Amino acid sequence: QVHLVESGVGLVQAGGSLRLSCAASGSGFRIVAMGWYRQAPGKQRELVATITSRSGTTNYADSVKGRFTISRDNAKNTVYLQMNSLQPEDTAVYYCNTRTEVSFSWGQGTQVTVSS
Repeated sequence: QVHLVESGVGLVQAGGSLRLSCAASGSGFRIVAMGWYRQAPGKQRELVATITSRSGTTNYADSVKGRFTISRDNAKNTVYLQMNSLQPEDTAVYYCNTRTEVSFSWGQGTQVTVSS
């Protein structure tokens, strides 16, 4: 299993920016991809963005395209989510995710609150 530790502040004003980080450790298997998901109150968890470890191919939810950027540092086994132009509808718990060749792992979750 991969152990994921998220970090980053989670309270911003509308129109502001926030950066989340997630560091992975404890796995003897290659990390295939990393990503971010979020879950808003009363809603199911949804994909925000993913990035593959080998090629850096990214995928974004339509709701965040042009505002959020996912990146990774393979040497540090770390994935980042840069969130710009944040809006109240972005308020949710954000979860880091990693996929290896044998398992999926989740971070502890970070509450992101965007005030209007």
